[in-house]
Amino acid sequence: MDKHSFITVPLYRAAHGRTGDKGNRSNISVIAWHPELYAVLAAQLTEEAVARHFAHRHPSAVRRYLLPQLSAMNFVLDDVLDGGVNDALNLDTHGKALSYWLLDLPVRIPAALHPLLAGDDHDVLITT
Repeated sequence: MDKHSFITVPLYRAAHGRTGDKGNRSNISVIAWHPELYAVLAAQLTEEAVARHFAHRHPSAVRRYLLPQLSAMNFVLDDVLDGGVNDALNLDTHGKALSYWLLDLPVRIPAALHPLLAGDDHDVLITT
């Protein structure tokens, strides 16, 4: 791989996440595995990109809060829990699985940062 090449991997290779809920609102935190990955992730994990990824849940709003000192960001997605814990009939009324859905989002990482990724390379796509 040359210095201008990129690899595409699922987000979970570059970050981990946590999910919380309040009513019909989901709160998803994304924390880079390494500080050097943070800027690359922040550039790609925009409010628009996350809204597209969750389009099947029909969020009425997606807001992103950057936490650069923690190499993290927090997303708040409104109206994605089918009414919330007391109203929803779905199996995941708390939305705990939503962080896993976000962590499956493909991201482009400069090949030079490859050593900072977690896991093995069975899911790497090399591009230029």
